[in-house]
Amino acid sequence: MEKIIKTIDVAVAGELNMDLILYGLPETLDPEREHLADRMTLTLGSSSAIFAHNLAALGSRVGFISRIGNDGLGEAARRWLEEGGVDVSQVHRGAGSCPTGLTVILAHDRYRNILTYPGTIFELCFEDIDLDYVVSARHFHMASFFLHRALRPRMRELFRKVKEAGLSVSLDTNDDPDDRWDGEISQVLEFVDIILLNEREIRKLAGAEDLSEAMGRLAARIPLVVAKLGERGAMARRGNEHWQSSAVPVTAVDSVGAGDSFDAGFIHQYLRGADVETCLSFGNLAGALSVTRAGGTEAFRDREYAGNFLASRWRQQKAPERAPAIE
Repeated sequence: MEKIIKTIDVAVAGELNMDLILYGLPETLDPEREHLADRMTLTLGSSSAIFAHNLAALGSRVGFISRIGNDGLGEAARRWLEEGGVDVSQVHRGAGSCPTGLTVILAHDRYRNILTYPGTIFELCFEDIDLDYVVSARHFHMASFFLHRALRPRMRELFRKVKEAGLSVSLDTNDDPDDRWDGEISQVLEFVDIILLNEREIRKLAGAEDLSEAMGRLAARIPLVVAKLGERGAMARRGNEHWQSSAVPVTAVDSVGAGDSFDAGFIHQYLRGADVETCLSFGNLAGALSVTRAGGTEAFRDREYAGNFLASRWRQQKAPERAPAIE
């Protein structure tokens, strides 16, 4: 049997769009009033794309599979990834009139409103995915599971083929806009090696209010369950083994993309053979870096800043020397 040459570390299949983030809005938005923001950022959006961009910035070889519209927003998102070092040869332009999606984020002091027009996010389908390209990777990652409406009916087939090819698999479901947390998701979990969720998502997916119970239920089905807990850091569970890692204290500017950046840091270390504790610590560090700049990728785009931040903070944690700065 011919040996498959692994040309990339991680293949990511997911959504690709831009984020328009508005800051300085009133806490309460009254109907029929014109509310003014004091700042705005137009930046790369979508969980999958932020993960891919920041993982590439850390030094992993990343390939991205997605669909965009034939418009300026789609081209801007594709170019943003490409400039970040991601292989975008598998980003397809839709032949129809459906435009690229857009997410508008209204950033308040204590919470965010997230408004998404899906556009071509809903159109990514099984036929868009070149399986030969996917299996040229060591690892497969998917995010925003519930947004992939055209792909979901064949998700089990996709995940099964990926596992049969010998790849490890990670999944970040993100929120279910329908708040159902069932259907195709239950059919793919047996093929997932690592699931990375926030506290609400873990409780919803497991059907349990208590976090410990919820993680236990998922750990019975998935080899490694990771909980992203914001200012409380992160936890992981494998069977009856538990790990916890504290958050890295920083002055936060913007939490958009923090969870996706955590995923990037965690998977980057996982593929280097690090233990779970190191993966958690570096995930927290990558998430902390992300929140120091507006948008999910801006802190990683400044290579000098990101490299200095990661190197200095990692030394402060007295973590293993094999954990890198930006490569």
